[in-house]
Amino acid sequence: MPALCRDCLSANPGPGVACRHCGGRRVLRHEELFALTIAHVDCDAFYASVEKRDRPELASKPVLVGGGRRGVVAACCYIARGYGIRSAMPMFKALAACPDAVVIKPDIGKYAKEGARIRAMMEALTPLVQPLSIDEAVLDLSGTEALHKAPPAVTLARLARDVEREVGVTISIGLAANRLMAKLAAGRDKPRGFAVIGGGEAAAWLAPQRVGLLPGIGPAAARRLEAAGITRLGQLAALDPKAAMARLGADGPALAARARGEDDRPVNPERETKSVSAETTFDEDLADLPGLESVLWRMCEKLAARLAGKGLSAGGVVLKLKTAGFESLTRSARLPGPTLLPETLFDAARPMLARAADGTRFRLLGLGAAPLCPAADADRGDLADPTAPRRAAKWRAIEALRDKFGAGTVVTGRATRPGK
Repeated sequence: MPALCRDCLSANPGPGVACRHCGGRRVLRHEELFALTIAHVDCDAFYASVEKRDRPELASKPVLVGGGRRGVVAACCYIARGYGIRSAMPMFKALAACPDAVVIKPDIGKYAKEGARIRAMMEALTPLVQPLSIDEAVLDLSGTEALHKAPPAVTLARLARDVEREVGVTISIGLAANRLMAKLAAGRDKPRGFAVIGGGEAAAWLAPQRVGLLPGIGPAAARRLEAAGITRLGQLAALDPKAAMARLGADGPALAARARGEDDRPVNPERETKSVSAETTFDEDLADLPGLESVLWRMCEKLAARLAGKGLSAGGVVLKLKTAGFESLTRSARLPGPTLLPETLFDAARPMLARAADGTRFRLLGLGAAPLCPAADADRGDLADPTAPRRAAKWRAIEALRDKFGAGTVVTGRATRPGK
């Protein structure tokens, strides 16, 4: 059976538990090990791992990365996970579960820099790298064996070793016949893992798993499936397209196919950005409209800057609110035309905020852009709004000054007068 020592990268580690060359025990064996080419690479507890790398005294401590007691956990190390803490958990609940945890404010700029280093290492292996987030990507290494003088499995094991040595964090790898199965494999052996699911075993491996394992089936969808008597992926996989359509609606056939391990999505390096947003969690719950409007304006400025940085504009806005009781509210509105102007975003979102601000206390406010449009299409002006190009030029000048001299160089009047 094909085998690989992940410590010394020997493709002939011998039949024993330990590699006969280096004595390492991370020996990987699989019938399709040297034939598979699709990999999912996921950094292990990335934000927390970067912080522990920079502060070695935290190596043995539970670390949470997040925004204080009122925020949520953005990331947590594996020690903290042993206390039941997970990403997106409210910080106060995380600290109740682990009072001794060290809480660190996120440094997104630092994480982005390290994520870019790792992505560059991936792109040196194959041009077919599709980033999924700051610390996660899928790779297609088809046709790279001659270039690297090694099958993809060996190339990936070398990548894991190099990332650990050069960047100081660890990654987990899933190797499979398609993107879906590679993602599921990457989660099997974390942290510092390398798992393989062959094309011939995918359906059998999936069959006994609960339906919630399948990406795209969240808790609510899982409950609906279970209410219909479908609790395992094997039950979902057994449905033919007609039966899947009848029982589960338009998405039924696609869900059944994925439950069989079928996925024909290519690895696309040019994957479009699907959403751009900005949000904040308040230090104290807010209920009054002027206070909420002040926060909304800041989110409009932040969203406009993020859109411009990505070469995009907003064709509509999505307002997100979370109540003190953690109930989420989402409202959306289309714009007459694409925009990069904070004031236009604000004018579209403010009426939705005013309707929601009925005395309810909120802990979070966010604003997103959807649909996304090219920046070149934004604020061209028309008979209804002939001054848009001039206002857009003014905003670009403000942003240029802020980029050069700091965010506080230019402060708008609305930012200093809540509710105005």
